[in-house]
Amino acid sequence: MNERPRKGRPVAFAPITPERPQPDPVLGLKFAIEARHGGTVLVDMTALDPRPLTIAFAGALRRSAALGGSIGAASVIKQYVQVYRHFFAWLGDEAPKVAGVSDLRAAHIDGFASALGRRGMRPIHRHITVSKVINTLRAIEADRPDRIAPDLHERLRYTLATSAGRSTPRDAYSPFVARALRDAARVDIDAMFRRLGTDDRIDEGDPVIARARADVEAIIARQGFVAADQPALKSLYCMRLRRGLPISTLIDDLHGRRHLLARDLPALLVLLTLDTGLEPECLKTLTEDCLTNAHAGTVELRYLKRRARGAEHKSMRVRDGGGGTPGGLIRRLIGVTAAAREHLPGDYLWVYHNVGGLRAGIIDLKYQLPAWARRHGIVDDDEKPLHLLLSRLRKTHKALWYTKTEGHLARFAVGHSREVAARHYADLPSLRPLHEAAIADAFREAVAAAMPTVLAPTAEQALREAPEQAALLMPPDTVGPLLDGEQDVWLAACAGFHSSPFAEAGSPCAQPFWGCLNCSNAVITARKLPAILAFLAFVGEQRRSLPPSDWAAKFGRVHARIATQILPAFSDAIVAEARRQMEGERLYLPPEARA
Repeated sequence: MNERPRKGRPVAFAPITPERPQPDPVLGLKFAIEARHGGTVLVDMTALDPRPLTIAFAGALRRSAALGGSIGAASVIKQYVQVYRHFFAWLGDEAPKVAGVSDLRAAHIDGFASALGRRGMRPIHRHITVSKVINTLRAIEADRPDRIAPDLHERLRYTLATSAGRSTPRDAYSPFVARALRDAARVDIDAMFRRLGTDDRIDEGDPVIARARADVEAIIARQGFVAADQPALKSLYCMRLRRGLPISTLIDDLHGRRHLLARDLPALLVLLTLDTGLEPECLKTLTEDCLTNAHAGTVELRYLKRRARGAEHKSMRVRDGGGGTPGGLIRRLIGVTAAAREHLPGDYLWVYHNVGGLRAGIIDLKYQLPAWARRHGIVDDDEKPLHLLLSRLRKTHKALWYTKTEGHLARFAVGHSREVAARHYADLPSLRPLHEAAIADAFREAVAAAMPTVLAPTAEQALREAPEQAALLMPPDTVGPLLDGEQDVWLAACAGFHSSPFAEAGSPCAQPFWGCLNCSNAVITARKLPAILAFLAFVGEQRRSLPPSDWAAKFGRVHARIATQILPAFSDAIVAEARRQMEGERLYLPPEARA
């Protein structure tokens, strides 16, 4: 054997040709999808027909719900499947010759949309429904463009040719209902924390039952919950039943001292939504590490908003302190749910005991919330049982904050643009009285700003004695000449003929003589009442000769000003005396009155 090494050859590997990606062959129509949010969804499309089209839709749905796909929530997957059922049912009735994707045409999409409209579906809901069919066909086209007909390819560029319209925002609850909800929630939460911190046992002092109960509690401590078919629990049931002790709430009594219960959730969600205004879907997905950066009586609450594409991770500052603040309440919840979290994967804040075991996350409370409100006897403003929705609680928080900020959008629009805040959270039916009152106040201020100064004889005498009181209207040294008639115009005394609000500063007033009755520079005393009454008589004569619309345009405002604001400021005796002077002196009006 030769000891010398042999000359070697470079190592060479055969070239690897990557396989061409193949379409996802979903052959089964009953499968499970692990959604990124909301857990596992069992999809069953076996009842849909035709089968080739069903297979294509099922494959597109599974790819869209995969990692990186456009569908991330379990609830949205269920909505897609529900829309498929409606679409396939319509195809079976109106287009029975459609067998696969290649048979679909643009007319089928438009026909389905028209059928939804004939059923009474609102435009915005119709857009949402048709969009799910459009999105599915787009996913199929991206995978196999050769299967889509040319006219359908053009049709997939848009959802519907008509506008979706503007959605009607949910209204907020009134402050009366909000107070009732808040009070009821606090009562339940206080009772919940007392229950979690107590060790009371209602066993009538029976040591046998006490030992049986201790065995069950040891199981709960070890595995987090006790199943209904476990022998230890059955034994405890039988013992209590034979002794006539209550058993209807035994499961909740056993688990309620260590864990949250499903019945605790409505009160917690109601109070946190009213206090923070957090979106319901964000509140339900809070985690145990959602609180951070405590500072100066506040804490940062971090949450996930899935529909904020590209900016899902958000935070807000909430009050922090005792259990009456949002931060203090969440901190206590993190502590009392720690034991249950040891037995469940994940970092959910909401871990609780429900029928059959421990649960993590909140899926649906649309029945529990109204039932909780009925249990507390909460009614709406019409004294009817309240139908409670978390989304309306968020609107209620926004409406209360809007009222507190007096409609100041810069302070009100927290977490939204001013346009979105005004459209979705300020333009609510429950806030309409506030807006109408603001408009009425603005009109009153405008009228007051254009109102002349009317001085009854007592006020005129007080002003003569203390001219400095007129400092906002004129210099004190001009008060005497004005009241003596040196600055009179036809219907009033003018405090600023060359500083009229209707002309440039320094130029003479160009208003008609009755414009003084709408001018803040005008000062009306009892001396001018005869001229005013003469003009009022002239206005009455004009009413009989002019068309109503013309008279209202020319004299309507000034007539109302005299009749409702000027004459009532003087006593009946002064007005009667002024009327006698008018009739005796035969006052004439300037020519412009008849122009």
